Amino acid sequence: MNVNPVLPAYLAVISLLAVILTVHDKSAARKSAWRVKERTLLAVSALGGSAAMLLTMLAVRHKTRRAKFMVLLPLMILLQVATAAFAFNQELSVSRYSLESNKINRQIRLALVTDLHSCDYGAGQHELLDAIDAEHPDAIFLCGDIFDDKLPPDNTTEFIEGIAAKYPCYYVSGNHEFWSGKADDFKAVLVSYGVKVLAGESDILEIRGDKIRINGIDDPDTDAYASRSAPYGEQINQLSAVVDREMFTVLLSHRPERINELLPLKPDLVLSGHAHGGQWQLPLVLENGLLSPNQGLFPKYADGEYFFGDTELIVSRGLARETTAVPRIFNRPEIVVVMLE
Repeated sequence: MNVNPVLPAYLAVISLLAVILTVHDKSAARKSAWRVKERTLLAVSALGGSAAMLLTMLAVRHKTRRAKFMVLLPLMILLQVATAAFAFNQELSVSRYSLESNKINRQIRLALVTDLHSCDYGAGQHELLDAIDAEHPDAIFLCGDIFDDKLPPDNTTEFIEGIAAKYPCYYVSGNHEFWSGKADDFKAVLVSYGVKVLAGESDILEIRGDKIRINGIDDPDTDAYASRSAPYGEQINQLSAVVDREMFTVLLSHRPERINELLPLKPDLVLSGHAHGGQWQLPLVLENGLLSPNQGLFPKYADGEYFFGDTELIVSRGLARETTAVPRIFNRPEIVVVMLE
């Protein structure tokens, strides 16, 4: 199971605290000095220090006759292990959505890949590549932050090498590509592999006799960083000139929270990422997550399907793992497959 590197560091700190408090309380008991409150010990255990505390108590023979600790601590350990197995699972997942349209005669399978951030998915990126190949997509859409502003681009380059020769690929930029100061360089790399880079541009993709229009727009940070791209507003204006309600239209845009600016372009489907699934999710309670970039607490568009009349927005949780500042919780990285029927 892949985990964020912050998690082991946290567990090390909370375990050390559990050991220190337990040893101090044992020493204080012998000297009739200030004791650590039992509720404090249990609170530290509940926060992840239960295993270290139980082992320390057994080693120094402290509170071993207290059923409260000898029963509760093993139960906490079991609960925490079970929770961690699900909550902190960082294994790659695939989410599938179906969309019906009378503009499509045959099924078309589209793969959405976002927010890779140059993360590692095994030797040669085969974990990610194998998952995509298993879905047999007709095209792959790269919706920004495929590269990172801090990690080297090697993992991303390996991934592009693995898909570009097999599938039609389209790319729009994310904010991290602009933050790196290398957005133009990254685009040039993608073009060299045959990936179509869209920045206020449109292309027609033909699949088994069906034609769909692919529109793409840069991340709004194109306005804040030097690049050869047109301003964000100008790109929207360029796409407004190719609005076509007769042909199925997919719009690629990194940021889902800008959806209201994109609806006048009348796309059938908008594909986005950026929100990382809200980082911390809680099933049935925080399904959109707790926090996402540019949306803040309790984001509105972070994971899944959203409907705006004739337009559907699908937001991917993305693929970032080791680059996230805090670990994902109940929020596995994903690729998205959209089946147009």
